[in-house]
Amino acid sequence: MSASVWRIRHTQYDIREMLTKDLAICIRAIDYSETSQILTFFTRDTGKIGAIAKGSKRPKSSFGGPFEIFSYGKIVFADSNKDKLSTLTEFESAYGGAGFSALSANLFRLNCCLFGAELLNKLTHDYDPHPQLFDDFLQFLKNAGAGDNNSEMLILLILFQLSLLKETGLQPVLSHCVNCKSRYASQNTRHGTRDTGHEIYFSSSINGLICRDCEASFPDKIRLSPNTAGCLSNLKLLAGAQKKTLKEIEKLLIFHLTEILGHKQKMAKYIINS
Repeated sequence: MSASVWRIRHTQYDIREMLTKDLAICIRAIDYSETSQILTFFTRDTGKIGAIAKGSKRPKSSFGGPFEIFSYGKIVFADSNKDKLSTLTEFESAYGGAGFSALSANLFRLNCCLFGAELLNKLTHDYDPHPQLFDDFLQFLKNAGAGDNNSEMLILLILFQLSLLKETGLQPVLSHCVNCKSRYASQNTRHGTRDTGHEIYFSSSINGLICRDCEASFPDKIRLSPNTAGCLSNLKLLAGAQKKTLKEIEKLLIFHLTEILGHKQKMAKYIINS
């Protein structure tokens, strides 16, 4: 759905204010006053925006009550200056399995979704739309709400993190050695290509896999188990992976994201220590 835009003239102040309609997911909500909230939305066609929802906490709020993280629906917001908070004017809920109540039924599931929202907030910029990433995040929340166990939730989180890295231009190289281009576990080795063998490493500084012949040049490298390297190079293998392998992959991604962002993520400890 494309964002619809209207311009309304405020004759009293003789200024023009833009109203934008978009699909949105709330990824952060904090109290501003006894009656209002400051919200961060990830929208499909506008990107990430900050908005104030005046009166959202009042008993008879036009928004239907206070916003919770992962509130999802159609919003209309007034945005006259991108350096300031937008003003939320309308919200129409569109829960489709991504509601807060469904996610909060399981603490680990909720923590994974909160971690996903934290990373989404950190790795995206205001007014930089990523429609595919919006769709991926919404599907992540819906799948999480229907998840059965922690291993399945870890797979969903891993896939979303990789999607996030891809859509923000930070996709790691997982099919071959970044340094010498040797392919990982090549089954049909052709002339001019070498197999990386079973000793595989990952380096954040070079953003991908490193073979045993190149690892000495990268002091930040982490050695991967064959199962972990195999799953990273072929994501279809995640479905049959043991929980130990999934946790190793998630720890690797958390390390890599920490290196990218320059600081630890608040929710990461709840995933690692689960």
